[in-house]
Amino acid sequence: MARTKMALGPGARLADYVSASLMARVVPAGIVHEVLDAHGRNSRRIRAFPAVAGVYYVMALSLYPEASYEAVFSAVSQGLAWQAGAPQPAGVSKVAISLLRSRIGAQPLADLVQRCCVPLADPAIHAGAFYRGMRLVAVDGSTFELADEPEIEQAFGRPGSRQGPAGYPQARCVILAECATHAILGANLGEYRSGEWELCKPLLARLKPEMLCMADRGFNGFEHWEQASATGAQLLWRCGVNRSLPVEQLLDDGSYLSTIRPTGVSVAEARARAITVRVIDYTLPNMPDSESHYRLITTLLDATTAPAMELAELYHRRWEVEAIYDELKTHLRQARRVLRSRTPELVRQEFYGWVLMHYTIRWLLHQGAARHRIPHEDLSFTGHVQLMRQQQPLSGAFSPRAAEKAGSVVGRIA
Repeated sequence: MARTKMALGPGARLADYVSASLMARVVPAGIVHEVLDAHGRNSRRIRAFPAVAGVYYVMALSLYPEASYEAVFSAVSQGLAWQAGAPQPAGVSKVAISLLRSRIGAQPLADLVQRCCVPLADPAIHAGAFYRGMRLVAVDGSTFELADEPEIEQAFGRPGSRQGPAGYPQARCVILAECATHAILGANLGEYRSGEWELCKPLLARLKPEMLCMADRGFNGFEHWEQASATGAQLLWRCGVNRSLPVEQLLDDGSYLSTIRPTGVSVAEARARAITVRVIDYTLPNMPDSESHYRLITTLLDATTAPAMELAELYHRRWEVEAIYDELKTHLRQARRVLRSRTPELVRQEFYGWVLMHYTIRWLLHQGAARHRIPHEDLSFTGHVQLMRQQQPLSGAFSPRAAEKAGSVVGRIA
């Protein structure tokens, strides 16, 4: 990897800089400082381990899941020692790391997800990421296990069954993702028993009118539909086949128009808030493992511009979200069973750092896909995780306050 050597200024400490150039191409240091300043969490004096370095360190925790806290810091700071001609990076104690993480908290990392995790697909290059000009996105939830600590169990909960409680506490999350690139555009974390819609609502602000959002059966109540459609995005959601959706107008492609209304309100209010939807019923023949009957509802009411057959085929792109969770849980964290953090606030912080690192790797993969005009699925996510692990310690360094110079310092990855 090519590198540009840059001398440290007079009086500067090795730890005043951060060997996070690869990560900082996606999460620029200037934005990190803005977010830390906005929350009053930035370092106000020279420290052995400044707050901006702490943010990149939290991201790196999921990149090196089996390494100790000190070893992760070493990987993040290797490039600094190379620049300064030092035999090894400056050491930082586990206590210093924990204190800084506690000072930073979770909200700055959550804000960085909102600011830095943007759509990647370009319609001029990746036509399959769009349907009739609309960017394909999907929303879905999942759970993951946490450290077995009383405080964490109290904050997030522990699943149980007739056989007894589960071995570990769990948290529930919901993500909004771009289907073609697997880029996570928004994420939210809550208790294990949180409803998925409760966690989804804060993500609605990420939906845009030029998007087509797909979701499974957990998101098809009237209020869910009303709030999501108010964003201007088009919707294509699966619903239960037993839901009462009377045929009001049969369309030429076999789909039909129906009306959904709120419950628990007056007749006048229900009539005023009624929403017309289009219903698509279909089966998957010659697929014994599939369900016998699928039902979709959509805001795309014109059967001419959006035929039912196309939408039924399109909906199954929603399953890309399942692949994203596999990347997060299996390939990025190497199947490590639980998050390593041992307090609720640091669990939340580690979660958002995990999302940012996944996005960083997906961004890296996207560069190769866009440059060579090949589908994202033809490139290995696991391979890019390994590349990131190998190259991160050698990726050079830059002053965290000089974000505009980062591009000239970062080595290019062929």
